Amino acid sequence: MFKHTLALLFAAVITLTVTGCNAESMTVEQAYSQQKSDVQIEGEGVVIKVLPDDTKGSQHQRFILKLASGQTLLVAHNIDLAPRIPNLKNGDRVAFYGEYEWNKKGGVVHWTHHDPRGKHVGGWLKHNEKIYD
Repeated sequence: MFKHTLALLFAAVITLTVTGCNAESMTVEQAYSQQKSDVQIEGEGVVIKVLPDDTKGSQHQRFILKLASGQTLLVAHNIDLAPRIPNLKNGDRVAFYGEYEWNKKGGVVHWTHHDPRGKHVGGWLKHNEKIYD
């Protein structure tokens, strides 16, 4: 039994490493100040603007969050791969986990969904206690 459990655990660790779950992780503020991209971030903020969906290529629900630090962050949530947050409005709180891309305006978080190919770290959004991934 112990050998079987150990073998399963070892296989799980190898799978996590291969699928990219060892991605660099930092705060949004660190990623922004260091002009980093392709790093996993987690946080939460208040919706200050709901933008029209981006419908070129994969469809993305887009909105801007204001973080506690005062920084703004664009969220681009792929609604071809994950459910949209319904009835999202200014003032709503949204937690997130995804990949950060730096820009002068505060950055963008995307990959806020699962990866159907299993090669990228899965992300999520949380709104009103419901997870969208």
